[in-house]
Order: sequence, then C-alpha cells, then structure tokens
Amino acid sequence: MVGAGGLTQPGGQQLRGSNQSGMRAYNERLVLSLVRRHGILVKTELARMTGLSAQTISVIMRALEAEALLIRGDPIRGKVGQPSVPLSINADGAFCLGLKVGRRSAELVLIDFLGTVRGKCRRAYRFPDPRAIITFVAEGMESLIDELDADLRQRIAGFGVAMPFQLWNWHEEVGAPADAMDQWRHVDMRAEIADVCSYPVYLQNDATAACAAELLFGDQTGRQDFIYFYIGTFIGGGIVLNGSLYTGRTGNAGALGSMPVPGPGGKPEQLIDQASLLVLERMLLAAGQDPSPLWQASGDWAAIDDHVERWITAVARGLAHAIVASVSMIDFEAVVIDGGMPRDVRDRLVAATRRAIGAHDLQGLDMPEIEAGTIGSIGRALGAASLPLFDRYLVDQHTLMREA
Repeated sequence: MVGAGGLTQPGGQQLRGSNQSGMRAYNERLVLSLVRRHGILVKTELARMTGLSAQTISVIMRALEAEALLIRGDPIRGKVGQPSVPLSINADGAFCLGLKVGRRSAELVLIDFLGTVRGKCRRAYRFPDPRAIITFVAEGMESLIDELDADLRQRIAGFGVAMPFQLWNWHEEVGAPADAMDQWRHVDMRAEIADVCSYPVYLQNDATAACAAELLFGDQTGRQDFIYFYIGTFIGGGIVLNGSLYTGRTGNAGALGSMPVPGPGGKPEQLIDQASLLVLERMLLAAGQDPSPLWQASGDWAAIDDHVERWITAVARGLAHAIVASVSMIDFEAVVIDGGMPRDVRDRLVAATRRAIGAHDLQGLDMPEIEAGTIGSIGRALGAASLPLFDRYLVDQHTLMREA
C-alpha cells in the first residue's frame, strides 16, 4: 500500500527507501515497483512516496533509464518551476519465460516487462512425460526467443515453472500408467530446465502461480483480500491477504481442492471430486463422446454443451459450499473464479455459483462479490513467467500496492 510517506507492507510496516549508498539496488527496485503500479510518475511523486531525496531519485532515474528499464515522456510544463518529466516502464526493458506443466498439456510463454504475452506455444498429451516436456521446452524456447530482435534477447531475466507438486500421486485420476508417472518422483524439473537454458530458473505450484498472475496482472486494483479458485484438470487456488499472496507455514495454503464438501447421500468428499475438468471428461467418456475439446487451445465447447451445463451445476454446488466455509473464517472482499475453460463457460459458472450460494443459510456472514477472473486459461503460465520478473526487479513479487 502506498501512503504519504512510502510503501507499506501488510500490518502497516512502511517500505521506505534509504538514502544510504548500500541500498541503491533496493531503491531502484522500489522505484520500478511504484512506476509499474501507477503507470506514470514524476520525480516529485516518487520522492514523496519513497521518502528519498530529490537528488537520490534523480540518480536512480538516470540509472534506470541507462539500463532501458524506464523511459521518459514529454515534459509536463506547469505555471512555475522546471517542467516535470513523466517516467514509465519500458515494455522492452526485460523479458521472462514461463512454463505451465499440466496434467493434460504444457504451455510456454514469453512476456515483456509489463506482463504482455509476446509469444506462446502449447503441447497437449494424454499424460505428462518429463523427457517430452524438456524437449518441448528446448524447442519452444528457441522459437520464442527467435521472435525477439537480437538486441532484446540479452534482456531475458529468467525462466519460471508452474506445475502441480507430487504428480506421481495422480496416475489413476489422469489415466496414466503408474510407472510412467512414477518418473516424476525422481525428476528435479528446475534442474532439468536449467540444463537446457542459460537463465535463472524458478519453480512454483501451478494454482498458486495462477493466483499470483491474477494478483499481479489481473483487474484486482484496490483489493487486499480475496480467495481464488482455478479450475483445471483438477481444482486449486490461492489466498490473498493484505495485498499479498499467502502461502502458509509449509507453502500449502490455498489447497482448495482438498476442502471437504457434501457428496452423494451427504457423505463428505473433497471439492476436487466435484469441481474439475477431469470430472467433465469422465462425463463425456461415459456418454461415449470425445473429450478432446477440453484440452484444445481453440476453446470451442459448443458440441458438448449439454454435458457442460450439467457439469456447471455440479461444480457450482461444490464451490458454494467451499466459499461459504471460507468466508466464515476470513472476511474476504471477493471470490475470484477462473480456469482452463472458454470465457462464456466461466461466466456461466460464476452465475451458477452465485445462485447456489443463495440456497445456503448465510446468517451471520457478509458474503463477498463472486467474480470471474481476468487472466483466464493462461494464468498458470503467466504466473510462472512473473516469478523471475518480480524477483529480480520489484520489491515484492507477490504484493500489489495501491494508494491509501
């Protein structure tokens, strides 16, 4: 949060700059964070927000311009004094690669300093094979980098990976041979990718990465607390508290797929048993229909809409139970629902979830807004690509800042 004296962290601790020379790198990241968040800032505004002297801000501005991370706009002339020079982020200042490893497909993206996707490639499969994914990375990375001008290729800051942890535990659910999935038990994906690229490699859980993408690049301006559901092959998500992604003591906070919900006959089961694309795939197979549209990039589900409607009803019922239980513990401002599905399907699911929540006894609860996410199916790959960007250039890779 940006206050009159500087940035503040959750709990009110100020993120002020320092005029000591040893803090120059931190101060540069602080300035980049503020300019990125606000879009355009001038020197006087940066000095006020950070508590740094005008002279220190001038030095930082020149350094960041020299590194092509910031660009100057046309001077703004006022009635008195020197004209103000607006600064903004140079989209070409840095690039990052991001890989999503899913249970049915892999996706590789290249983003610029503003988070805009400059290129992407995708590969679908019946189940994830580590060797095939490394080959996909090597080939896809080369093609994406080739799309950049030669002078920009030196500005790639790192490679982020978003993937489900303990993939070997899900061989029955994805219909894969146990020995094939057991390979993942002995694979260090971060190290494997580091062997085929020359960039620093970062790793994060896939659903957590999608939540980070929504927090950092989505339309959640001003929101400090929300719970995020991402529906892919399985369901996962994340928790945002005080403007920061909350990962918990062991990093497993937001394991929303494990939440208990009522099943058939009132017997408890997990949300993952009701709300996932795998459930829809099984419905299609049982009806003798081809489930491949679920895993294709085209996002055209028109041919399976009858089954999709029944699936939406079941998913909304499970989500409603999970949301009501969550809100009884934390007073969230919003519930965000997104996933690997066409936008119209997601919007229908959000509407159905709102209706399903209306069937619950909400006495004593202040229900938040139930909203569609703003990133969509690319969220996990975009979240992966954001890891090196925010680790190298900004003050906190998981914090959105806003003016108080």
